[in-house]
Amino acid sequence: MSFRTSRRNASAWVTAGILVVGTLCLLAGPVQADETANSIPAVPPAMDIQLKEATSLFERATDSASEAVTRAMDLVGIRYRRGGTLPETGFDCSGFVGYVFREGIGLILPRTSREISKSGEVVKKSDLQPGDLVFFNTMRRTFSHVGIYLGDNFFVHAPASGGEVRVENMNAAYWGKRFNGARRINPA
Repeated sequence: MSFRTSRRNASAWVTAGILVVGTLCLLAGPVQADETANSIPAVPPAMDIQLKEATSLFERATDSASEAVTRAMDLVGIRYRRGGTLPETGFDCSGFVGYVFREGIGLILPRTSREISKSGEVVKKSDLQPGDLVFFNTMRRTFSHVGIYLGDNFFVHAPASGGEVRVENMNAAYWGKRFNGARRINPA
């Protein structure tokens, strides 16, 4: 699932006085609209520069999330290995997430799921987007497990000894009652 905005659509948002960047909405000053119903008015030069920067940031974040999800799905079937950080030897949950973000989009994340849970910005479960990180309490302590959200309540992760990287439903009884929260890691 990918969210894209065209310059024309983004221009309409700015013209309406609202600049949308990912989940952030900025109110801009009112801009005079053209009287014709089917035309989009010109954007003042200063707002056009802001629009280009905001659209670029939004596209970069969207492309990065898409790349992370694609990279993660390429690793489905790799065996679990405690402390593992490479596909050749196997992954634990945080090693898997770290590898996906490092190799997929060039971001270095902390090593453990607990440390990763302090990165990025908090996301409500209802606002999850593909590429967000989801955390679970699987060892009687918060943020002891991490996976990558795929959309439609599915996530991909390296589960436990004897398992392999796989996709699961967050609404399944086991995961549903262990969900701890989510974070969004945006590229710099």
